[in-house]
Amino acid sequence: MLLTVEGAATRLEGPLLFLRRTLDVGLYDAVEVRGADGRSRLGRIAAIDDQCMTIEVLETTAGLSLEGSVVRFRGEALSFGLGPGILGRVFNGVGQVIDGGPPVAAHRQVPIDGAPINPVARALPRDFIETGISTLDLMNSLVRGQKLPLFSGGGLPHDRLAVEIAGHARLRGDEHGDDFVIVFAGIGVPYDSAEYFRRSLEQGGALERTALFLNLASDSSTQRLLTPRYALSAAEYLAFECGKHVLVIMTDMTNYCEALREVSSSKGEIPSRKGFPGYMYSDLATLFERAGCLRDAASGKHGTLTQLSILTMPADDIGHPIPDLTGYITEGQIVLSRDLDRRGIYPPVNVLPSLSRLMKDGTGGTYTHPDHPALASQLYAAYARAAQARVLASVVGLEGLADTDRRYLDFGTQFERKLASQDEPRTLEQSMELGWTLLAELPKSELTRLSDAQIATHIEKTS
Repeated sequence: MLLTVEGAATRLEGPLLFLRRTLDVGLYDAVEVRGADGRSRLGRIAAIDDQCMTIEVLETTAGLSLEGSVVRFRGEALSFGLGPGILGRVFNGVGQVIDGGPPVAAHRQVPIDGAPINPVARALPRDFIETGISTLDLMNSLVRGQKLPLFSGGGLPHDRLAVEIAGHARLRGDEHGDDFVIVFAGIGVPYDSAEYFRRSLEQGGALERTALFLNLASDSSTQRLLTPRYALSAAEYLAFECGKHVLVIMTDMTNYCEALREVSSSKGEIPSRKGFPGYMYSDLATLFERAGCLRDAASGKHGTLTQLSILTMPADDIGHPIPDLTGYITEGQIVLSRDLDRRGIYPPVNVLPSLSRLMKDGTGGTYTHPDHPALASQLYAAYARAAQARVLASVVGLEGLADTDRRYLDFGTQFERKLASQDEPRTLEQSMELGWTLLAELPKSELTRLSDAQIATHIEKTS
């Protein structure tokens, strides 16, 4: 039975409706808010004390008035009706179908905040996801079950990169083709970006294996807080109920954090660094920690949930609270470079500050290639030496460099132009072949991270 309250509204501030507390309800319970215009709006209880309660209205509050507002309490948390038919569909930020098709046939109703996972039931992330991006696959590999953020900046091509990864990401081996799916969430994106995501995935043929969630910049900030939760609920269903290997791409988490700050300020909460709430770390953790793998004995399924979250660093500041806290929770970071972008390098991935902490657990051996880790290590060391040579050349000039430093300088240029820059996706084998070719231009005495057998097999053969 639904409980109804009328005439209890005391204040309406943006997307928040404040009520006198006249009955016992639960935090985050779902509600329906009906205004004098007769329109019903979805919401949830965001805060409770002895005298009042705060309702987050997830749709526009235009047309609501204090006198005419009627609130119906469902007595349960927000849930999402899910079934295998969610693939190939487009949803808004609160799980409503917006592609013109019929509603999804729901096999299960799942709470959007997810079910807690027993840490003992978790398995260590293993195996390799090929994205088609050489600087990721070769040097900062994405592993199934990992949570890996991509730090970008305003105006950098992270939207294009996200679409290309969604379109070309795959598991190695034909036997996994039907088991690999994408959940793509656009959070607070402009209308043109939302259409770009939808059109690109549809034209590239990736939409049929994708569940697409689009929260527009014009939507309520409270709805923005729920978009990743609806998307991750869909991903958990596909992974742990249907046995799929799910890659979740979320962009832009900065918009999520800005909405969190806005709603927190409207509630009158005490701000922390740069006005963000002090609980932003734990709030982000509730999203990022939903990635992972379960042991077969615990789940009965072989599915995994991998996250690639994209955020734009305000003023390109990697020490800003959003990227700073994200880096503490996740397992590495991929950093885009504005300097590389200005020089026409796409994708502008700066490999030196980038890191995938779980790369060692999903590469080498039978996962990719036995020589993959050594090649990645040698390429990283050589490119770092090239960066030092550039600094030295800016001080003493090109003529003042030793011959070895000049060769490293050339290596750095060729690395960016031939390996980092790409016009189309590459397989891991193509990326590795490029890496061996570049290293062949350096003196063999400098290849200290390769074994003699690896040099004889890959470098001398290339030379």
